[in-house]
Amino acid sequence: MSKVLCVGAAVVDFLFYLPELPERAEKFGTEDAAIVGGGCAANAAVAVARLGGHAILGARLGQDLIGDMVLDGLSKDGVDVSNVTRTPGARSSYSSVYVDAAGERQIVNFRGQGLVLATDWFAGIEGLGAVLTDTRRVSAARDALQFARECGVPGVLDGEAPIDPELLNHASHAALSMQGLKDLVPGMTPEAALLQICERYGCWVCVTDGEHGVWYADGGDIVHVPAFQVEPIDTLGAGDIWHGALALGLAEGLTERRAIEFANAAAALKCLKPGGREGAPTREETDEFLKERTHDTDTR
Repeated sequence: MSKVLCVGAAVVDFLFYLPELPERAEKFGTEDAAIVGGGCAANAAVAVARLGGHAILGARLGQDLIGDMVLDGLSKDGVDVSNVTRTPGARSSYSSVYVDAAGERQIVNFRGQGLVLATDWFAGIEGLGAVLTDTRRVSAARDALQFARECGVPGVLDGEAPIDPELLNHASHAALSMQGLKDLVPGMTPEAALLQICERYGCWVCVTDGEHGVWYADGGDIVHVPAFQVEPIDTLGAGDIWHGALALGLAEGLTERRAIEFANAAAALKCLKPGGREGAPTREETDEFLKERTHDTDTR
């Protein structure tokens, strides 16, 4: 079982399902809603656990009701939360999420107050296969990526905007959203931006663009890996699930191309189920989906 350390955000999402996303300042009603765990790192950790890995979470919470809800949900999903930092008097993060009939979402996030993320316990982790960190807390992300280098394992940066360029100096792999890429390297085509990042920082880099797939730099070339086409029910958490699956694939020794295909499959399956990360697929489901849908003959 490959071990992946996931560092960053852990929240609770309050989901409201609506026919259309709100555009007016008025009261809206819904017949369907849910309360689910969220946050980039927490969602990725759940993906790792459901896909058969050993997920360890490094996150920051308050000693409050929201923090209790976050840890309870993650523990039930098999995530190791024994080292999550909880700060007395701090307020945990949570989000209000609207999801429309097409599965698209609109999010308002309260980022919390007075939160601290300790990283001194990283050194006690043994047998690590990969590290994944989001960009929410720069100092913790830097510590996580440096720890990955010390361990000689992939250090994956989940690149949502805003991105501190310093983090790319420490990452072995940068997996950026299209928004994150444009924020980091404005005014360039995605292809040119990927090549510039690869040359400047010396890391492997890719950009994700939902249903349009993934592009990555391979030497001086740009390679496109198509997304698996599905009819989405709920896209909430799909990107986080993708990053968790990518990190696990790299921890298991997959090539970057194969890890992307594995992550694309996991994200596609998530989009077919409602409830944010509640729709994260199992390893059996993902492997079966890949057998049915991929025709790529490249080897691991």
